[in-house]
Amino acid sequence: MSGGRPARWTRRHLDLLAESGVTTAPVIDPAAVPRILPDHDLWDLWPVQEEDGSTSVTGGYELWMALSAPALGHPEKRHDQARIRLLGKNGGQWKDLGDAFADGASPGSREWSGSAVRRSDGTVSVFYTAAGRRGEARPTYQQSVIETQPVLIADDRGRILLRQDAGHREVLRSDGRMYLPADEADGAPGRIRAFRDPGWFRDPADGRDYLLVAASTAWKDGFTGAIALAESRGDAWSLLPPLLIAEGVNHELERPHVIVHDSWYYLFFCAQRHTFHPAGRAPTGLYGFAAPSLTGPYEPLNGSGLVLQNPSVEPDQAYAWLVLPDRHVVSFANYRSHQGMDLRYAGAAQARAGFGGTIAPMLRLTLDGMSASVVPAATDSRNGS
Repeated sequence: MSGGRPARWTRRHLDLLAESGVTTAPVIDPAAVPRILPDHDLWDLWPVQEEDGSTSVTGGYELWMALSAPALGHPEKRHDQARIRLLGKNGGQWKDLGDAFADGASPGSREWSGSAVRRSDGTVSVFYTAAGRRGEARPTYQQSVIETQPVLIADDRGRILLRQDAGHREVLRSDGRMYLPADEADGAPGRIRAFRDPGWFRDPADGRDYLLVAASTAWKDGFTGAIALAESRGDAWSLLPPLLIAEGVNHELERPHVIVHDSWYYLFFCAQRHTFHPAGRAPTGLYGFAAPSLTGPYEPLNGSGLVLQNPSVEPDQAYAWLVLPDRHVVSFANYRSHQGMDLRYAGAAQARAGFGGTIAPMLRLTLDGMSASVVPAATDSRNGS
């Protein structure tokens, strides 16, 4: 690994963390986040990218994917029913294009987050997380990275869909050496080992394809968050040492991804306040590191790694941030604050009433070397998704 060593996110870095206007998202007005799908929750959004990283456009629509589940019961139960949905975006309008895959196509019992890239032959490589195993009696938390490459269809009747006959194959799983196996039968989101959220990236330095994966490594008597890297070797993927380890800081570094800006490689990931050690040590937010090359050496942005946090009055208002190559940031509307209560543990009716379950207003980052700041929503013409 040419970067020399995995970067480490430490408590010393968190000691530098302070709430600031330049790293705090505006409070979301609930009226600004109408539900795109009235009967379904949406979360963990990502674009179908062209091979140059830009968002793919077909039939006048940008192509996007998101996780979806019926908007019933407690919102935390959505993870046990998650399916990938295809969406179209034209300006500020979203169009539902239906489930991306046929029922039962995934080798898992649920489909969790991933990424997608449109190929020159008219197919779309979709990398996603298979959670559990198809046909299991109850949800388990085994995780592996799956690739499928369906043909994209856009016809003269305005239909946009992925052909349903493509195979789904496992391309990566944790190796049990560098990365702990993500094979737990019991658990819950936020309390399980990780090997998920594959993020596709083509390095302009060598033209090769890579995947970044949210992973876990051993730490004392538990586990710690890490960002795994895998490189493409023909039709196979090979695991490399981690880019980043958060030993003793946080046990989930979710949705890792990289963009290149002004010759810097910016590595971003999401972390929730309840997965820090100790819980609440840092806010739910988007965090990031920067380096002169994909493999490092990485140093934390803004000294602490914090790039964007929810405002203190709404600590859970959004999550699953993803930075696009043009530095716009997408996320989903999560829980609105209710007298300081953590709605993950509220009753189903109360949690449902405070849950957004749709796409949040778009933000934008300013990146300058090792510094990052959030452009206020009111000054960004693309805000509002």
